[in-house]
Amino acid sequence: MDESDHGREQSVLVTGEGPIGFITLNRPEKLNALSPDVFAGLEAAWRRFDADPAIRVIVFTGTGRGFCAGADMVAPSATGRDRPERDGYVDMPTFTARHLGCHKPVITAVNGVCASAGLHFVVDSTIVIASDRATFLDTHANLGQVVALEPIGLARKMPLGAVLRMVALGRGERMSAQRAYELGMVSEVVPHENLAGRARELAAMVAEMSPTTLQRSLRAIWESLDLGLAEAEERGWRMVQDHYGHPDNVEGPRAFAEKRTPNWVDPPERV
Repeated sequence: MDESDHGREQSVLVTGEGPIGFITLNRPEKLNALSPDVFAGLEAAWRRFDADPAIRVIVFTGTGRGFCAGADMVAPSATGRDRPERDGYVDMPTFTARHLGCHKPVITAVNGVCASAGLHFVVDSTIVIASDRATFLDTHANLGQVVALEPIGLARKMPLGAVLRMVALGRGERMSAQRAYELGMVSEVVPHENLAGRARELAAMVAEMSPTTLQRSLRAIWESLDLGLAEAEERGWRMVQDHYGHPDNVEGPRAFAEKRTPNWVDPPERV
C-alpha cells in the first residue's frame, strides 16, 4: 500500500457486516471536509460495494461532531479545479453512489453539521435520517462561490423557498434537524446516541427486500427526474414489464401466499 492509498483508507472507512456495507467519513478534526483523498476513497468504496453481490444496502455517515463540512478549502484541489478540462470546463464531481451509477439503496445518517458539498449526500441518498444534534447550512456564497448542484437537488426534495433561504443566508442561519424534517430534507430525527442503531435497523429492513427488484425500482425513480412526466411514466412502465420474467417477481407473491420468507435470487443481478 503506497502513501496515497493509506491516506484514502484512513479518511474513508469501509466495512461490511453481512448484507450491509458501511462507508464512514473519517476526518473528524476537519469536520469530515472533502479532500482529494476523500474523493478517491469514496469512489473506490461505492464501486467496491456496487460490485459486491453480498452487499444489499449501504449505510453512510461521519465520525466526530461533523457529518461533512463541504469541500476542504485548505486543499483547493478538492474543488475539482485540477481535473482535466473539456471545452473550458471540468466534469462534475463524482463522489456519491448516484454520481457513480450505483443503484443500491443508501441510508445516510447525518451525525452533525452538514454543510455545502456535504448536502450532496442528503440529495442522493435513498433514506436520510438525522441526529437531533445535526444542523444544515450552505456557505458557498459566504466564500464567493456560486452554488448550483446542491440546491438544484434539494429543490426536488423540499420547498423551493426553504432552499433559496438557505443559499441566501449562508452561515448566518443553521437549519436544525427538526426543521429539516419538517421541510422533507430528512425523513426521521432520532436522539444522537440512537443514530447508529437506527441506521442499522433500517438497513436490516431494506436488506430483506429483493435486491434486484429494489435496485431496479430505485433506478426507475432516479432516472425519471431527467424526463418529462409522460416519458418518465412510459419508461417506468417498460421497466415494470421487463421485470415480469425475473424469478423474484414470481417468488414474492408465491412466498406471500404460502406465508413464508421469500428466497430471492442470490447473488442478485447487477443493475
